Amino acid sequence: MHYVTKASASLGSMGMLRLIGVSWSWSLAAGLGVYLGTKTWKYFYIAARTAKRDLSGLCVLLRVKLSLWRYMRNGCNILSIFAQTVKRHPNKPALIYEATGETWTFTQLDELSNAVAHWARAQGWVSGDVVALFMESRPLQVALWLGLAKVGVEAALINFNLRHDSLLHCLGVSGSRAIVFGAELADAMLEISSFRQSMVPFCTGTISAEVLTSLGAQSLDPILASAPRDPPAPSGPPKGMNDRLFYIYTSGTTGLPKAAIVVHSRYYRIAAFGYFAFGMRPNDIIYDCLPLYHSAGNIMGVGQCLMHGLTVVVKKKFSASRFWEDCIKYNCTVVQYIGEICRYLLSQPVRPSEKGHKVRLAVGNGLRPSVWEAFTERFRVGQIGEFYGATECNCSIANMDGKVGACGFNSRILPYVYPIRLVRVDEDSMELVRDSRGLCVPCRPGEPGLLVGRINQEDPLRRFDGYANPEATRKKIAHNVFKRNDSAYISGDVLVMDELGYMYFRDRGGDTFRWRGENVSTTEVEGILSNLLEQTDVAVYGVTVPAVEGKAGMAAIADTTGRFDSNSFLQKIQKALPSYARPVFLRISPHVDTTGTFKIQKTRLQREGYDPRLTSDQIYVLNARASRYEVVDEELYSAIMDGRMPL
Repeated sequence: MHYVTKASASLGSMGMLRLIGVSWSWSLAAGLGVYLGTKTWKYFYIAARTAKRDLSGLCVLLRVKLSLWRYMRNGCNILSIFAQTVKRHPNKPALIYEATGETWTFTQLDELSNAVAHWARAQGWVSGDVVALFMESRPLQVALWLGLAKVGVEAALINFNLRHDSLLHCLGVSGSRAIVFGAELADAMLEISSFRQSMVPFCTGTISAEVLTSLGAQSLDPILASAPRDPPAPSGPPKGMNDRLFYIYTSGTTGLPKAAIVVHSRYYRIAAFGYFAFGMRPNDIIYDCLPLYHSAGNIMGVGQCLMHGLTVVVKKKFSASRFWEDCIKYNCTVVQYIGEICRYLLSQPVRPSEKGHKVRLAVGNGLRPSVWEAFTERFRVGQIGEFYGATECNCSIANMDGKVGACGFNSRILPYVYPIRLVRVDEDSMELVRDSRGLCVPCRPGEPGLLVGRINQEDPLRRFDGYANPEATRKKIAHNVFKRNDSAYISGDVLVMDELGYMYFRDRGGDTFRWRGENVSTTEVEGILSNLLEQTDVAVYGVTVPAVEGKAGMAAIADTTGRFDSNSFLQKIQKALPSYARPVFLRISPHVDTTGTFKIQKTRLQREGYDPRLTSDQIYVLNARASRYEVVDEELYSAIMDGRMPL
């Protein structure tokens, strides 16, 4: 790392001279003079390879930062920025709902959100109150959180896959005064009853009067239809860019889902970085098949509509067979993905539509190198906009120049322009490794490490707003990371950086893994499974499956009686867990390893995985098509490893 520090000095000299008006030739000469004493020329190799990339990244960073500064100086927020967008494009399609073909212009979206605001105010809700939204993706969800925000009410965007205890937990954490649910989720609402004690339920969509009565809910659609369409009158000072907009739930690295706070500046920052980093255009049409309770779908996707005037096609549910047909039908030029989506598309039979589209850019994360090249070649998509960044993090990165497999980069010649870092961690405990001064130890190129970002609450690009739960926020902050007495956000994710500063996603640290495009909290699943099995010890962890994105869930279950019934177990978890959180593999053991403080040890279990040759424990795999668990013997294990057993 020593040559990077010295290089930074030379680049810093060049930058300072440029800031006071000295020509580039003199800047270069000054930088060279500073550098010549370093006795290594590797800097020039790295600079030559990365200068164009780093300059482009710096331009994007400055563009977003200056825009935010201007908006904050003028007292703007997401709502006022959207109002400017409406004035520019009053009759342009803003959102198109693929399920019905319905098109909402910017004016119509604005007016419906005004109706929502009037309804919210009529309920007596005031700035700072929270209302939960629990529905499948549709344009109305955007109008709801937008309208609530117009009167200062904050929406809690609930994952529509949640059921039972997980759903109750998320509703409870939000402190919501009411819940708006889609009629398609009435059954999930009927399964919980305690919410009625603290929340007023409203339903949108077609539902029977009997079910509506049993839920004690009101139908929202007729209320909004008769509500005024004019903007609500101000009732106090508007929220600023650093005030709360809504909550998006994330598994984080430990425990139950946490309500991540999304402030106005964070919403703008995520949308703006995507727009500028990947060269989106005002006339682009985005195909958004990601759920709107996620930041990818609701901010990276819909945010381009609200902030920059793009048209967004909202897909109710991803369909591999209809993907390219939809893109052709709506003239889409940009699509969103997660790694699994690209793999699903590649597994489809060849169709004429897959090359008859106008898509030039695919934006998302989790795309493996092997899938990356196959995807671009087969479907003729010219640009992949891969990025890394959790909803709440302050260390997002983007791959702006198409480096295959990389999720972003950080400059090697001037790393402190964007203060993020990979630091060493103990592989077993995930604890930060520190040097003799008590500071975190930076990783060398090629060395995996935990991604962290320095916190500066005065900078909208560096601030960390955390979660609704202050204790959860505290756990994501480390001190004495870059220097004494500083603080940094801990991503919980392990990445590796190459010699040129490109970063590659390696693994999710802590107690979370990603499967089928969703974060799965091992702690949450362990709690549910343990309850189903009458408090039996259960260890849940992710295991790698060849040629499959993410990690499949595996549960090691202590069975002291020898009477474990896999069929009965499957019936229970199908009711208690969403499909992506159900264990794909089971390991039935007389006991589960624990520490002296009764914490479950997973290192050995993860290392042995589902290989029946490494243990005498019984291993099962979920055959989803047959809806049963099957014993993994050496033959079935080989089929899984060779990709002949679909998961």
